[in-house]
Amino acid sequence: MATNAERTAQTRARLIDTARALFSEHGYAATGTEAILEGAGVRRGAMYHHFADKAALFEAVCLQLCEEAVPAIEAATERVDDPLEALVQGSLAWLRFVTQPGVQRIWLLDAPTVLGWSRWEALDRRLGQQALREGIEAALAEGVLRYEGSPELLATMLNGALNALALRLAAPGTKVPRRVWEQAVRSLFEAFSPPALPGS
Repeated sequence: MATNAERTAQTRARLIDTARALFSEHGYAATGTEAILEGAGVRRGAMYHHFADKAALFEAVCLQLCEEAVPAIEAATERVDDPLEALVQGSLAWLRFVTQPGVQRIWLLDAPTVLGWSRWEALDRRLGQQALREGIEAALAEGVLRYEGSPELLATMLNGALNALALRLAAPGTKVPRRVWEQAVRSLFEAFSPPALPGS
């Protein structure tokens, strides 16, 4: 028999999973609280025990996405020895994650508005920018990246470029072949690589 703590955790998980599915399909604005309650099979009081309002539940969904994205990036880079290639593969993994049909509407289209820019930016750093900064620092240390300045600022700039690309890929009616945007990402990082030595 489940304990009270286990039942509480199960209720919270059902609310998040149900809300995530509805937000993904219909968007935040078009998803009513009643639809979430009905889908999760819980009463309004149970929801407010866990979340102050629908926006707080939406933020919990976004936090879940952050928790899923980090392992995806790590899996794409764990066997890559070259730091520059690791940056490329990690960035591609991030783009593939955030442009999934079940993620892009929540993270790219609704989250900046629902959460507010400051909170969304803080979560965005957690979602991918921190890993990007660490990758930049590793590439600089190995000499495979040429840049004079703050790794944090470079990570911010490159993350902005990747976010812009993700928004473009998520835009309705946009069809950019995967090989094209993957090459664009590779070229972005290779632009910071030192020139090859003569005869190399």
